[in-house]
Amino acid sequence: MPGLPLRPRVGVVKLTSCDGCQLTILDLEEELLSIVEAFDIVDFPEATSSRSSGPYDILFVEGSVSAPDQVERLAELRARSTLLVAIGACATAGGIQALRNWGEVGDWAATVYPDPSLLQVLDRVTPISDHVKVDVEVRGCPISPDQLRELLAALLAGRRPQLPDEAVCLECKRRGLTCVVVAAGATCLGPVTRSGCGAICPSFGRGCYGCFGPREQPNVASLVSRFELDGLAPDEARRRFAGINAWAEPYRDAIPRGGGARPELAAAGVPGETEAADARR
Repeated sequence: MPGLPLRPRVGVVKLTSCDGCQLTILDLEEELLSIVEAFDIVDFPEATSSRSSGPYDILFVEGSVSAPDQVERLAELRARSTLLVAIGACATAGGIQALRNWGEVGDWAATVYPDPSLLQVLDRVTPISDHVKVDVEVRGCPISPDQLRELLAALLAGRRPQLPDEAVCLECKRRGLTCVVVAAGATCLGPVTRSGCGAICPSFGRGCYGCFGPREQPNVASLVSRFELDGLAPDEARRRFAGINAWAEPYRDAIPRGGGARPELAAAGVPGETEAADARR
C-alpha cells in the first residue's frame, strides 16, 4: 500500500451502477463522524454538494464501464488518484448489467428505449480493471460494511487490508446453519463464492446466488456436475452462474452458449461452452 498523508483526500465516484455500494458508506452511521475526521472527503455526490477534480489520495469507484465516455473519464480519474479502490460487483465484475454481453445491443435497446439511436453504449459491459490499474477490490452487491470498515482502518494504519477469500460455506458453518444443499437439495453457489454477506440466503433456506463473486481457484466444473446430479439439465445447471457476477471468470466460462458468449466475443478470447469445457479437461 502506498504511503498516504495523515488525512487523505478521498473521492467517491460512480459509473454505471445503482449507488448501493455508496450507500453502504453512508450506512456506517455510528462511524461517519470519525470517518470524516480521519479522511478529507473532497468529492462524494451521493453525500455532499462539494466537488473536486482531484488529485485524490484515495478514490472509490462504483460501477461498471458501459459507455464510451466512461472509458475516458476512468483514465482521467486514475491519473489523478494515488490509490484506486473498486467497490462492488459492478466495478469488480461488470455487475448485473453485464448480462447484456450475451445478447445484441440492438435487440434490447429497441425494446426498452423509444429512440435507440440516442443510446451511446459500448458493445459489452466490463469491470474497471479491464481499463485501468485497480489497487484494491472490495466485492459484493452491495459491499460488506464489515469489509469496508476493515479497509478504512487498514488505509489509516498503512497496512494491507485483510479481506477474506473463503467460501460462503464457512460462514454457514460459523453461524451453525444447516446446509441447504444436503438438507433440501438447493442449488447453491456457496462452495465457489467468496464470503462477505454473512450467508444471508442460506439462513433463509435458499441457495447462495454468488453476490460476492468467485473465490480464489473455485472448482466451478465440479459444482456444475453436482447440479446435474441433482437433476438440473446441463444448460440450466450452467445458467445458475448467470447472475450478478456473471462476467467474472470462471463464472462466465460456465455459462452455456445459448445464454453465453456471442461468437464475436468468443473470437476475441472470451470462451464459450465448448472452449470452456476444453480448458477444464
